[in-house]
Amino acid sequence: MSTATGTEPDARRGARQALGLILIGSTGIQLSSAFAAGLFDSLGPLPVSSLRMAIAAIVLCALFRPALRGRTRGQWISIVVYGMAMAAMNLCLYSAIDRIPLGVAVTLEFLGPCAVAFLASRRVREGLCALAAFIGVLLISGPGGYFDAAGYAFGLGAAAFFALYTVFAERVGKDDTGLSGLALSVAVAALVSAPLGIGAVSRVDGRQWMVLAGVAVVGVAVPYAVDTIAARLSSARVVGTLFSIDPVMGSLIGWLVLGEHIGWTSALGILIVACAGAAVVWLSAPHHPDVPQLATDRAESLRA
Repeated sequence: MSTATGTEPDARRGARQALGLILIGSTGIQLSSAFAAGLFDSLGPLPVSSLRMAIAAIVLCALFRPALRGRTRGQWISIVVYGMAMAAMNLCLYSAIDRIPLGVAVTLEFLGPCAVAFLASRRVREGLCALAAFIGVLLISGPGGYFDAAGYAFGLGAAAFFALYTVFAERVGKDDTGLSGLALSVAVAALVSAPLGIGAVSRVDGRQWMVLAGVAVVGVAVPYAVDTIAARLSSARVVGTLFSIDPVMGSLIGWLVLGEHIGWTSALGILIVACAGAAVVWLSAPHHPDVPQLATDRAESLRA
């Protein structure tokens, strides 16, 4: 009895601390995306994503000094696939942000981990949550909402790669006690996307390099570190549910920083998708213990 009593306050405290950390991580990611969008006109979204990833890889590899030896073939496959999914997810997301509001793009991307959790569960209530998320997307894009075909295609592409990313994030996270696997995966992502950024290097001025360095640290290194700590302080299910903050935070940052205004139907749709996604992750956990690991993860290993 005393053990249960002692653990419950610890769990609540861990959840509160996780909430604070996830808020920091989400704010960093959405702010970095907003400031990176300011470089799209001069450099283009794909070079910005590529150069940002290269700087993040240098920072993370310098911090964690990952060993190249002593890893199995399976571990290297997971690291490489994780990095490739990471690169594709970021490239699609930045291409979406170039065409549609930040909050809408992030909401579409959030459908990826929701789909992973939903596909791993067969119960009616998860199906109802998925239906609610679909209704939310219709509200975002329907009459009075916001729709751009290319923007939606890139947003849904980001969601697909985010789903793949979540699966391999869990695998890479289990193989390392620290963040060395993440550092290697970010390096792979930087190499994969490098051809899209090399041509823009000569056009980047000093101020733009500072912005790129800032968004690399604030949008990749810091969020992924605090998300990992949050997962250790609480549970994967709690952290996965807290990631529903992202679409709302993206909308708020888009409004405050970029001056993006979306209609009330789109705002309602974003809120519905966020709540439905949180419910899918939370409800799928009790009978499917592996799902939270898959559906969380910027948190368990890292969401670059």
